[in-house]
Amino acid sequence: MHMYAIILGFITAFTLTYTIIPAIIRVARERRIYDRPNERSSHLEPTPSLGGIGIFAGTICAIVLWTPLETFGVLQYILAAFVLIFLIGVMDDLLPLSPTKKFSGQLLVAIILAYKANVSITSFYGLFGIYELPELTSFALSIVVIIAIINSFNLIDGIDGLAGSIGLLACVSWGAWFLAVDSAGLAVVAFSLSGAITAFMKYNFSPAKIFMGDTGSMLIGTVCAILAISFIEMNHHIQTPPDYIFQAAPAIAVGILILPLYDTVRVFVQRVVRGRSPFSPDKTHIHHLLLDLGMSHMKATFVLLAVNVFFIIGVVVFNSFGTAMLLSIELVLMFLFTYFLQRILQKRDRDHLAA
Repeated sequence: MHMYAIILGFITAFTLTYTIIPAIIRVARERRIYDRPNERSSHLEPTPSLGGIGIFAGTICAIVLWTPLETFGVLQYILAAFVLIFLIGVMDDLLPLSPTKKFSGQLLVAIILAYKANVSITSFYGLFGIYELPELTSFALSIVVIIAIINSFNLIDGIDGLAGSIGLLACVSWGAWFLAVDSAGLAVVAFSLSGAITAFMKYNFSPAKIFMGDTGSMLIGTVCAILAISFIEMNHHIQTPPDYIFQAAPAIAVGILILPLYDTVRVFVQRVVRGRSPFSPDKTHIHHLLLDLGMSHMKATFVLLAVNVFFIIGVVVFNSFGTAMLLSIELVLMFLFTYFLQRILQKRDRDHLAA
């Protein structure tokens, strides 16, 4: 029965989003609501950036229609969080919000999820010798993690197809796990968003007819935060089936979101080291490095998606290494990946100067 709900959730979200997006593009063009190229843009043409409205509509409708309410009592709080993040995103896409207002909205969303929807991290799985967390620490950490994941998707949404591809990969990965452990509510949420993203991607491949905007990227980030934390928690408490229990669940969650999480931390650290605000925009993200190497948007997206798939397979296969070891390996491999990209670019620039 649950399998039908998941399939119908995917189909409903896909159909609705696929139908709505052309109308959104038409209205945005008529009203001249464009994302115009600027010094930090990776696109050259004015493009509508309200695709997130279509993703939101398809996802919410599918979740409300097909989620088994009897097994998912916190759905009302999750939907409230989705509506709030949607409103923040739409306002930011239409009339850019100040970072303070945007952060305040994200904080409210995180508090609703952590306090009312029980989306909270209660165990460190022995990392740093810590197992169960005190209630206040758990609450504070959960809020930080939720806001970090929301913003990480917002920040990687810089080239055609990237945020959607990584979001789709994450949702399918976790959706499959929640289905396997018979958590139908979260599986429907994951596959409903997957359906909406899949439909949106048709219009987002180069040359993109529409962008998802902050509305889309923050909704994907919010869903991924819920799925990531719920996966870590359920994996810790679940009894059966043992085949789907992971020793290093936090490291697997990081592996699934390795690209947005690592890139966000890396860029923030670089900006602070250079004496700038961590929120000041620039073109130093990993996808910008690939574009600087001469790759097209779609080629760069494919390379980064392949890297993310490699990490997911790796963390699942080497799950027995434990959380601390796997997190260390993930960090080192991502550091080496970006380090070599930067070295290749520096060598190319030196060769150009010498020529």
